[in-house]
Amino acid sequence: MKINAFADVSLRALMVLAAAPEATLLTTQNIADAVATPYNHVSKAMAKLRALGLIDVERGRSGGSRLSPAGRLATVGGVLRALNTRTDAADCVAPSGDCPLINGCRLRAALARAREAFYRELDSVVISELPGSTQMAPVFQMIGLRPGLKTEVVPAL
Repeated sequence: MKINAFADVSLRALMVLAAAPEATLLTTQNIADAVATPYNHVSKAMAKLRALGLIDVERGRSGGSRLSPAGRLATVGGVLRALNTRTDAADCVAPSGDCPLINGCRLRAALARAREAFYRELDSVVISELPGSTQMAPVFQMIGLRPGLKTEVVPAL
């Protein structure tokens, strides 16, 4: 399965916010620089993440965004489901007309089950647990921020 560019930017923005200490507010420009994505794309993603209740936004000169309590618990699977705007895994229904094989199509149902299995596999991956200090320290340094990053927890083998 492949996620769309909007979902990719949204997940990366959430990871950047997750890596920052809880009290730190990051501007949309900070996040755009951190994920090397144009400001307008990140701005749209941030608006959607706010609408989903995953981030809190403070306006004004010293404003910015941070993960909301719901954002700290959000999973990759849940966020991808919320951001997915496609109803079909394939182009069964298209502006140029429906596929002539659409009636009783078992492929369409199989693709829908596969997509749900993909999301289900990602339901246990909590976004706020993904970024580590080794990964994020250079990113924050690149954009001129040096917050005290969370220490990376490496699971015991």
